[in-house]
Amino acid sequence: MNLNRGVAMFSSNRVVQLLNIKYPVVQGAMAWVADADLAAAVSNAGGLGIVAAGNMPAEMLDAELIKIRRLTDKPFGLNIMLLSPTWEDALDLAERHKIPVVTTGAGLPGKVIERLSPLGTTVIPVIASVAHAERVAKQGAAAVIAEGMEAGGHIGEITTMALTSQVSRAIEIPVISAGGIADGRGMLAAFALGAEAVQIGTRFVCATESNVHVNFKKKILAANDRGTVVTGRALGHPVRSIKNKFTQAFADMEAAGVPIADLDKFGSGKLRAAVVDGDVENGSVMSGQIAGLVKAIQPAKEIIEEIVSEAESLSRAIARRFD
Repeated sequence: MNLNRGVAMFSSNRVVQLLNIKYPVVQGAMAWVADADLAAAVSNAGGLGIVAAGNMPAEMLDAELIKIRRLTDKPFGLNIMLLSPTWEDALDLAERHKIPVVTTGAGLPGKVIERLSPLGTTVIPVIASVAHAERVAKQGAAAVIAEGMEAGGHIGEITTMALTSQVSRAIEIPVISAGGIADGRGMLAAFALGAEAVQIGTRFVCATESNVHVNFKKKILAANDRGTVVTGRALGHPVRSIKNKFTQAFADMEAAGVPIADLDKFGSGKLRAAVVDGDVENGSVMSGQIAGLVKAIQPAKEIIEEIVSEAESLSRAIARRFD
């Protein structure tokens, strides 16, 4: 594994330079999963680790941000989910802790950009359409994460391939491609479509440093290419998860026209039930369609090095085809 060649391959990469990281690999922000331990491991391995604020109470998030400073001296990020009732607390903490990078999701990030960019924080919104990308670029976003519907958790309606290609042509700032990427092939494909980095979630769920319940990891390892399903369209916030008793029950309730309030109540706490308690039948096992490619529990460093090495080798092999 010649990683020196891989590093040279990314030496002029705008995302690598923007984030001051070694490899153009960003860890996905997954509620209940992306904590200080996982984020620090990814950052120490040369990528950008992300702590997910989710709906975390301020005092708990504060503790995570203090902890990650103890675990790494490398750049890291905080994800603020703008639909969360605690997003303003997360914004306050981002300012107080001088977080180097903030990613945003599930909303319009104007207020975050306006408040944090003057402080030197690199703000990178997750977007799901060209119009969204153009809007945040005008607001001053440093880059965007173009996330396709293949991703786990909350998703949009456009595939990663179609979204990355169109967004990269529409804006001048760097594009980070996300959704359905777990290996070097996916990284290289994203680069061919105009991305300058990739965001990876599902594979990092199965990192050794990930604190999710072992049952959650095993559920991903056992999944195949048709192992996930999308529920929650009736709520206006569709979610991709691995098929289980919960997803079937939720889909049945949606089909039966159960009121939205009842659907909300039924889904409440189900992610925590799977991630923390290990109930992977009655909880929500959020995962991307790429789960079928995840075959082992590995250290974050090993995951990143495998991805980069494969991308570098494939790059040379493809170049030979055009000689």
